[in-house]
Amino acid sequence: MNDLIRNVDTPEDISAAAAELRQVGSITPNATLDVFEAWAAALGTPEMAAIPGIAFLRLWLRRNTLEPIITRELGQGALDDKWMEDGRARLKPYPVGVVAHWPAGNIEIQPLLSMTCALLGGNRCLVRIPRGLQDQTRQLIDKLVQSDSDHLVTRRIRLLVFDHERLDLHRAMAQAVDGAMIWGGEEAVTEIRALPFPHWARLAVFGPRISVAAIDAASWCVHPAVRDVFCRRIARDVWQFDQQACSSPQVLFLETSKGHPADEFVQALKLAFEAENRVHPRETIQASLTSAICQARASWLLDDVANSATFPAGPEWTILLGQGSEIQEIPRPTGGKTLTVLEVRSLLEAVGKLDGNVQTLGLAMVSAEMEATLASVAAFRGVDRIVPLGRMHVFTPPWDGVDLIRIMVRMVRHVRLTPGSAMEE
Repeated sequence: MNDLIRNVDTPEDISAAAAELRQVGSITPNATLDVFEAWAAALGTPEMAAIPGIAFLRLWLRRNTLEPIITRELGQGALDDKWMEDGRARLKPYPVGVVAHWPAGNIEIQPLLSMTCALLGGNRCLVRIPRGLQDQTRQLIDKLVQSDSDHLVTRRIRLLVFDHERLDLHRAMAQAVDGAMIWGGEEAVTEIRALPFPHWARLAVFGPRISVAAIDAASWCVHPAVRDVFCRRIARDVWQFDQQACSSPQVLFLETSKGHPADEFVQALKLAFEAENRVHPRETIQASLTSAICQARASWLLDDVANSATFPAGPEWTILLGQGSEIQEIPRPTGGKTLTVLEVRSLLEAVGKLDGNVQTLGLAMVSAEMEATLASVAAFRGVDRIVPLGRMHVFTPPWDGVDLIRIMVRMVRHVRLTPGSAMEE
C-alpha cells in the first residue's frame, strides 16, 4: 500500500484513482473502528509527538470517542450495519460514495481528520494533500498502513499531491466524486465551491471563522488560584495549532470589577503565556507572520493612548489590552499567539454583539444560571460551540453546527411490502 500518497500530474491520474475506489466494497463502522483504534496506539511514539495536534488525532481515533458519535448521528444499529425499525419502514445509513477532501493548508492533522469522518460513513476518499503537509501526512499514513494489515481502510483512500494552481486537477477531482468536505480560507473555499461537481454531489463547507473567549469577574477577581487556572487554560487554547485553527481564541472578553484592574489579570496571563512557551516553544516562524505581529503591536499602541500591550522582545506571544464596551466589531485576528483582551462591563453585552462569523466561545463563569443565559444569547447570535476554557479545540461533532459523519451518509428508507398488499387496491 505504498502508493497511498501519489503525486498526480494529469486529470486522468485522478480519474483513475477514483475508478479504483469505486471497485472497493462496503465495510462496517465496527471494522473501521478496530483499525482506527490500532492506528491511535501506533501514533503514540516519541517521533510522532512533534506533529502539532497529534494528541487530538489520537483521542479522536479511539473507539470510546467515536462509538457514541456514530450511535448519535446514525442510530443504534449503525455500528453493526443493521437496519433500524421505523413503523412499517426500516432505515439504514449508506455511504454517499467517493468523497473528496480539500483541507486547509495550515493544520497538519486536518487532511486525515476530514478523511476519517467520511470513512466512518462507509465512503471511499480522495484527499488533496497540500505540498506543505506532505511529509507530516506521510508519517501519519505510514502508521495507518502498519495498523491495517488486512487493508480494510487503506484500500479505501487515495491521497493526492498537486499544486494549488492546477485548476485542471481540481476540476477533475470535483467531477470524479459524489461528495466533498471543503476547509479553508474564504478565497480557497469560494474557488472550490465553483468547481464542476456532479449535480447530485453533497458538499460540506467549513469556511474561515474565528473564535473568542470570555471570563466573568467572579472567575478571576475573587481567588487568585482560580484566576491562574483559567489563565493556564486560555494559554493552552492559544498555543494549540499556533492560533491558526478556527477554534483558536483571538479575543478574550474580560468582565471587570471595581477594585480589580485588568492589568492584574494580564500579569497573571503573562505568567501563563511564559510557562506555556517554555513547554511548547515555537520552533520556526515565517517572516510574514513576524511582520504581522510587529505591525499588530505597533498599530494597537498607536490607535488609542489607553491601549497597552505585553510581550517579550521576540514574536513568541503578544497580549493586547484595551476597552471593549464600545467596540462594534471584533478586531481583525493576527494569529501567531496574539491575544486581544477587551475589558467589558458585561459579558452579556459583549456576546450580544457577536455574529455568525464566530464559531466557538470558550467560557469561564461561576454562575451556572448566567452561563445558561449567556450560552443561549451566543447560540442565537450564530455561535455553534460553547465550551469551557481549555477545551476549545476538542474535536467533537457537531462542528460548525453540523454532524461530521451524518453529513456524508444517505439514510435509506425501505417501506416493506406486506402479504396481500398488491390486492388492497
